[in-house]
Amino acid sequence: MKRETIEIGGTPVLLLGEKTEKCYLFVHGQGGSREEAAAFAEIACEKGWQVLSLDLPQHGERKDEPGFDPWHIVPELRRIMDGVRPQYRRFALRANSIGAWFAMLAFEDQPLERCLFVSAVVDMNRLIDTMMGWAGVTPQQLESARFIPTDFGQTLSWEYFLYAKEHPVTEWKSPTFLLYGENDEMVKRRDIENFARKFGCGLTVTAGGEHWFHTPPQLEALKRWEQENLD
Repeated sequence: MKRETIEIGGTPVLLLGEKTEKCYLFVHGQGGSREEAAAFAEIACEKGWQVLSLDLPQHGERKDEPGFDPWHIVPELRRIMDGVRPQYRRFALRANSIGAWFAMLAFEDQPLERCLFVSAVVDMNRLIDTMMGWAGVTPQQLESARFIPTDFGQTLSWEYFLYAKEHPVTEWKSPTFLLYGENDEMVKRRDIENFARKFGCGLTVTAGGEHWFHTPPQLEALKRWEQENLD
């Protein structure tokens, strides 16, 4: 598969596949990297798509660069889309976990041909409330401290808490297909079902699936779902 690194709006981006008129933008989740797009590209490129993928701040080749937050990432995703739009006639989106939330904030007013979301964070307010419950932290404590590290690896942030409250996903018009693991501890099933119902999304629930699809059966289910819903 052809691969090259280009720069768009100051961001290094991985481009996979032969030149064509249609492009999938791949957005990874926390702990991921742009290289995750390669497995998806094996499927997408066979169907005539190119795949564009980037390392988000604090990930991959940008691990020393701060800014893994929506007020940095959302404008960056918009710059990338604006930079490549003249080169393609058709755009689609493939995103994981929090990457789906970033992408929805970035492209809520830019309808896409198709969106494939895996373990999508569709309600950041609910997720933050859940993590605060795990940590036994109240909003008042978080406001006072501004930042509170937790024993499950996340740092709670008052600024992030406020941003999520002020930026709920209230509009999403792009045709969207969701893959959800039945044992996902990060995203509540009722939230993904409510989102699918509200915005008319296709929803596939994988038996034995988790938030992170990583075991051979989970990866096979992911591949099969991508093949069925890619276009």
